[in-house]
Amino acid sequence: MGKPKLIVVLGPTACGKSGLGITLAHRYNSEVVSADSRQVYRGLDLGTGKVTAEEMAGVPHHLLDVAQPGEQYSVARFQTEAYAAIDDILARGRVPFLVGGTGLYVRSVSEGYVFHEAPPDPVLRSQLEALPTEELREQLLSAGVSLDVDAWNNRPRLVRLLEKQRSGADPHAEAERQPRYEVLTLGVSYPREVVCERIDQRLIARLDAGMVEEVARLRAEGVSDDFLEGLGLEYRYILRHLTGAIPTEEALIDELGRAIKRFAKRQVSWFKKDRDVHWLDMSNHPVDQACALIDAFLS
Repeated sequence: MGKPKLIVVLGPTACGKSGLGITLAHRYNSEVVSADSRQVYRGLDLGTGKVTAEEMAGVPHHLLDVAQPGEQYSVARFQTEAYAAIDDILARGRVPFLVGGTGLYVRSVSEGYVFHEAPPDPVLRSQLEALPTEELREQLLSAGVSLDVDAWNNRPRLVRLLEKQRSGADPHAEAERQPRYEVLTLGVSYPREVVCERIDQRLIARLDAGMVEEVARLRAEGVSDDFLEGLGLEYRYILRHLTGAIPTEEALIDELGRAIKRFAKRQVSWFKKDRDVHWLDMSNHPVDQACALIDAFLS
C-alpha cells in the first residue's frame, strides 16, 4: 500500500494561505493542521493573523493555541503533534490539509525530518538565553551555521541551534528524512508589488482592530519582553513602540511595514527552493487550479 496522502498549502505572508486552505478543506470535507510557529501560542491572535472561529467556517483546525506564551515550543514538538493530528484526521477518513508559512515546520512533516537531539545542558541554555538575539545569530554565523528565514527571529530555535553546535552535534541534523506521507504541495504568492500592497493594507487593518492593545495586554498578563522581542515582526516592533523606542504610530507603521516586506521576500526565496511546489496563479481562479491538482492527486 502507498503512503497516506497529505495536502500542503504554503507561501509568504499576506498571500491568502489561510483563506485558501479553509475554502479547499471545506470543499473536500477535510480539516486543517496549522503550520505556524507563532499561532501555536494562546493569546497571540491579531499579531499572528490567526483565523477566527467565524473565518474557519466550520472547518476544524489543529495546532492553534496549544502552548502558553513564553513556553518552549520546538519544531520537534510541532512535528510530533502534527503527526498525531494528521493521523487522526486520516483515521476518520478525511484528507488533512497542512497550511502555514513556517517553512521548517512544513518541511519537518512533509519531508519527515528525523531529529537527533543533543543532550540537555541547563547551564549552557541559561547562558545562551541571557544573550541578545543579535549575539545568538552572530555566534551561529561565525561558526558556519546557516540560518533559514524561520530561525532568524526565533530565539528558542537560535538557542537550540547553538546548544547543538556547542555539543558537537550537527545543528541541521534534520537533513535525514523518513517521509510518512505522499504530499501535494500548493503554493500561493503574488507579484512583489502586490504582496507589498497587501501587507500595508493588512497592517493598517490589524492596528485598527487592536494589535497594539493585544501586545499591551500580553505584557500586563506577565508575558516577558524578551519573549515578545524574540517573536519578531509585529510583537517586536509594537513592544518597541510601547517602550518608547519607536515614538509614534506613523513610525511604527513605517518600520514594521518594511520589516514584514523584508520577511516576505526571504520567505519567497526559501519556498522557491522547493521544486515540488505547484504555484497557483492567484489572479486567475486559484481555487479551480487547486481543485484540479487535488482531484488528480486523490485519484
